Amino acid sequence: MIKNLFKSREALLYVMAISMVFSFSAWMSLLNNFVIEVASFNGSQIGILQSLREIPGFLAFTVVLVILFIAQQRLAYISLILLGLGVMLTGFFPSVVGLYITTVIMSIGFHYTETLNQSLSLQWLSKDKAPIVLGKITAAKSFTGLVAFVLIYIMMKFYTVDYKYVYMVFGGTTLITGVLAWIGFEHFNDGVVQEKKLVLRKEYWLFYVLTFFAGARRQIFVVFAGFLLVEKFGVDIHNMVVLLFVNSILNMYFAPAIGRFIVKFGERTTLRFEYIGLILVFVSYAFVENVYIAFVLYIIDHLLFSMALALKTYFQKIANPKDIATASAVSFTINHIAAVFLPVLLGLIWLYSHALVFFIGATIALMSFGFSFLIPRNPTQGFETTLKTKKD
Repeated sequence: MIKNLFKSREALLYVMAISMVFSFSAWMSLLNNFVIEVASFNGSQIGILQSLREIPGFLAFTVVLVILFIAQQRLAYISLILLGLGVMLTGFFPSVVGLYITTVIMSIGFHYTETLNQSLSLQWLSKDKAPIVLGKITAAKSFTGLVAFVLIYIMMKFYTVDYKYVYMVFGGTTLITGVLAWIGFEHFNDGVVQEKKLVLRKEYWLFYVLTFFAGARRQIFVVFAGFLLVEKFGVDIHNMVVLLFVNSILNMYFAPAIGRFIVKFGERTTLRFEYIGLILVFVSYAFVENVYIAFVLYIIDHLLFSMALALKTYFQKIANPKDIATASAVSFTINHIAAVFLPVLLGLIWLYSHALVFFIGATIALMSFGFSFLIPRNPTQGFETTLKTKKD
């Protein structure tokens, strides 16, 4: 049974996703409290840190250059190990410069792993099966995050474990998992030889646009939604962990349902639901004055972003199979264009107006909603947008 597990592509996708989330969940859940309580960050400095974190995401296209020399699967193992190392070191350097450096190390590993995971998922899973399996993997990631949050809560609430040792435990686990996966899993041959050069294809332009907007919206949630709870409402680390715990429980049930929803109603309808929900949530963030309402908005925000897997399955349906690796890398770079400058810019705006930051997020979601009307009901290669006909 265990032997067969190490011969399963699907099992490897689960292992990579779970081990990535285990350490990254710890890094993210502790970050806002760690940088404020230990490193004394302000809004501008957290914006700079988050921009630095996203630079490796912006450079995700370099995956295409690296896979000229290292197979995708092997590179995924190396990336996991690097992610684990970066998280392990985080707590030992509680200064501005130290956190900037460890963040970049962690981020290179995280973004390479994420890029390769998406690429291999879309190559290894059939189009009919992909939404269901990706939904289940998202649920598994949520369960892993839940386990991480429980462990963090126990370690810090009942045993008052120092931040640096918490980071060390979670980062070390991912590092060791990467090594064991490298040793244990067989090397799988790619079904289709992947393009090894960077190409922006005009057929995928709508996917690129929606990916860019998704990256911009994601930054506002990742950087400022949690920061709002800590700075404005004084939410402590224990309550932040409880909130993330609730998110994970809900996502365990919500994510597989999203996969089934996509299969039944399609990517166009799913993405429209996401964008409308995000508009309402961001506008509500701008006016929220009650901490419990802020908690509810944070949970809804988190659940809505799970619907973004519809963008991945939309791309899988319109893409030439040989383009998946290079297009996945390019899309990650596009996703992170805004991420490089937006946190710094919005960090400065944050110093003057919290509400304006979230109004900008609502505007971006509104533009995404407008573009979603160009997604065909049944997208296919050759029929990527409603501006084309199947005869084209």
